[in-house]
Amino acid sequence: MDYITIDSKCVPIEGEKNVLSLIRKAGIDLPTFCYHSELSIYGACRLCVVEDDRGRIFASCSEQPRPGMVIYTNTKKVQRYRKLIIELLLASHCRDCTTCHKNGMCELQSLAYRVGVHAVRFLNNRKEKELDMSSPSIVRDPNKCILCGDCVRTCDEIQGVGAIDFANRGSKMEVMPAFDKKLAETDCVGCGQCASVCPTAAISIRTNVTQVWNAIEDENVRVVAQIAPAVRVAVGDHFGIPKGENSFGKLVEALRIMGFDEVYDTNFAADLTVMEESKEFVERLEKNEKLPLFTSCCPGWVKYCENKYPEFAEHISTCRSPQGMLSAVIKEYYAKKDKEDGKRTMVVSIMPCTAKKGEILRPDNFTDGRQDTDYVLTTVEIIRMIKQVGIRFEKLGGEAADMPFSIASGGGAIFGATGGVTEAVLRHLATEKNYKTLNAISFTGIRGEEGIKETTVTLGEREVRIAIVHGLANAGRLLEAIKRGEKEYDFVEVMACRRGCIMGGGQPAQAGPRTRKGRMEGIYKVDANSNIRFPDENPAIKQLYDGLLKGNEHRLLHRNLH
Repeated sequence: MDYITIDSKCVPIEGEKNVLSLIRKAGIDLPTFCYHSELSIYGACRLCVVEDDRGRIFASCSEQPRPGMVIYTNTKKVQRYRKLIIELLLASHCRDCTTCHKNGMCELQSLAYRVGVHAVRFLNNRKEKELDMSSPSIVRDPNKCILCGDCVRTCDEIQGVGAIDFANRGSKMEVMPAFDKKLAETDCVGCGQCASVCPTAAISIRTNVTQVWNAIEDENVRVVAQIAPAVRVAVGDHFGIPKGENSFGKLVEALRIMGFDEVYDTNFAADLTVMEESKEFVERLEKNEKLPLFTSCCPGWVKYCENKYPEFAEHISTCRSPQGMLSAVIKEYYAKKDKEDGKRTMVVSIMPCTAKKGEILRPDNFTDGRQDTDYVLTTVEIIRMIKQVGIRFEKLGGEAADMPFSIASGGGAIFGATGGVTEAVLRHLATEKNYKTLNAISFTGIRGEEGIKETTVTLGEREVRIAIVHGLANAGRLLEAIKRGEKEYDFVEVMACRRGCIMGGGQPAQAGPRTRKGRMEGIYKVDANSNIRFPDENPAIKQLYDGLLKGNEHRLLHRNLH
């Protein structure tokens, strides 16, 4: 077997594409800014430099391993090199670290401490630039950019949007939208994947924490929260809870301690989405029109389609997302009580997604001109609020959410993973509701991490062609294939973020393979442990259709497209 020597340790070469992978396999955590295993090799930050037995220094991320190589990762020369790189990055970086919201989580800050940079010898002569706060989802601060290129490659390679890129050369190089436009003036879909990979706060989540705290303190406001499926398997990451463990009960208790009046489960509305979307799908199949039906749960995907493929916009389901459905139902449910109590109900949704912040502002998601979801807090923001209060999250015992909007099927829970919406719809449309059906559906090829998945199922006497895609660049490739007539589908599920909502732009970042696997397994574990597995067997859904929704289904559950 071929091997290389790393710090006197023999490490076998087993298909690794670069020296950095072998170094990490040897148990050595080399620092990097610009390297991500799912992105192209860029080799710009140079922090992963190593020295070979001939004294040559090179970036290990872009060097192919060769049998017999002898590598040293921590020589004096390498230490000085890394330290100088960090010092130069800090020299042209905004140093208001104590007031930066990424303080304590900033990779540049952590590496400065790690390599021993305690002073910066160089002055920062860069002119301070204005913050771009035009997007409801993310904030761009050019003063904190270190030109690692992670956001550029993610936006282009993973999402296929290309809203930002490098401009100018040399010391004047910057990352910005074309012609230095505001993000809101570009094709940016607000997915937040750029913020997820940004090592500093050059791109960050636009926060609404202060507004929510103000509402909680207002006695005339009834503050109601709803919690999305993917949040429960990620919120515990920051508090030492095992990866992917369901922390829903702990989060409910934490929200009550904070002062939220009611806490509901968005999974309930996911069941509603299945009912409405399945009905719409069957109607389109019978009429054989506007096929394929594209799912509408992901606002990043909806905006991407409208921006880049408007000819497919009418194929998107008219259903609101689960967030939109539940907020509309909550506002309708409390309308009479608000008048009686002299209060105003505010709905705060806790989501894994930054694009949801933009979705709530779209008029087609309003009910009779009313904005149903008042604020969206991402998982990262709710973690910050928990820490502000001083709650020992890991010590909480957990509590159940409030009635009547918290009884949900396992089919609602799996919305958080790619393929989950399709699986829930197939469960609803299945003629036999039993364990054998559940098992058969799960093995149709709809689960897994492949960027584009295809399957065919039989509904009645018809063979239904299904595609599941995650990552907008993959979605673009699929749409191009449909346009060229190479592919034909009846139902297509699209998630903007790779692996679905569990890896949304509002989730805790720095999620490696173990975290990704844990979150996906956690979602399916929630489903497996549910007493109700089929959305149409949810008694609370049946009661809602017979009561509040009677005659109001389209008004409250579908987008206003006119």
